[in-house]
Amino acid sequence: MTEGTSPGPLRAVLVAVEGVLAPFESVRAWQWAWRPQGPLLGERRTQTILRRAERAWDQRRWAGVVGRAAPSDQAALREHLAGTLAAIAGHPLPAAETDAVVRRMLRPTGEVERYEEVPAEIERLRASGLAIGAASVLPSESARWLLHRVGLDAVPLLAHGDDPAATLPAPEPFRSAAGGLGAEPASTVFVGSLYWSDVRAAQRAGLRGWLIDRRNLWPHVRSGRSGSLAGLAAALREPGPPGPLDGPEPSSSGAPPSGDFL
Repeated sequence: MTEGTSPGPLRAVLVAVEGVLAPFESVRAWQWAWRPQGPLLGERRTQTILRRAERAWDQRRWAGVVGRAAPSDQAALREHLAGTLAAIAGHPLPAAETDAVVRRMLRPTGEVERYEEVPAEIERLRASGLAIGAASVLPSESARWLLHRVGLDAVPLLAHGDDPAATLPAPEPFRSAAGGLGAEPASTVFVGSLYWSDVRAAQRAGLRGWLIDRRNLWPHVRSGRSGSLAGLAAALREPGPPGPLDGPEPSSSGAPPSGDFL
């Protein structure tokens, strides 16, 4: 799919688990993983740290997509989580403690938060005749557990972090997942929570993209963006041009240029 080319009818929706279907790096999750017995993490301060960390992780993954760094894998994810933990703590923690907290984040077993609009919107997408699948950078066991805990066992997990040779945001997992839904990449939309390494990376693989910007990190994106999954089925029925496959790289602030990308 190239700029200005009609993408044809939409047939499938591939949705990121973390940040779209279920919370992953939330204040509550970090509280459980690091300080389950307290003291409580400061909500405002921790949210600020998580916003910065999310932008940094997006840029790190994108650097792997465009060849400026090694492709992001489970080691890169662990490094990201360790850095986020150090920022939340205000200083680096001992290696053993860091490793234990990161393992808990990657293998969550505590109570899972929910996005209340998700189950109903997934049903609306399915009722509209679209094939629905999930994708994650987490280990498959963790991703499936999250899907189970938020009541989405019926959504197949078509990409996950267990295979280092086929981990998002590399192009092949996007295309393979679209095929698993019985659709061509150009007739599949990827719904993610990161601008560069979800939406733009999916576009580079030939899919369409939609951004769920729950933390309002990319306010300059004019279309193909919403603050939650609510209303996505209706939005995807609206005609719109495919977005550019190439464009300005992330700035130091991580803010993308304004523009359409569905």
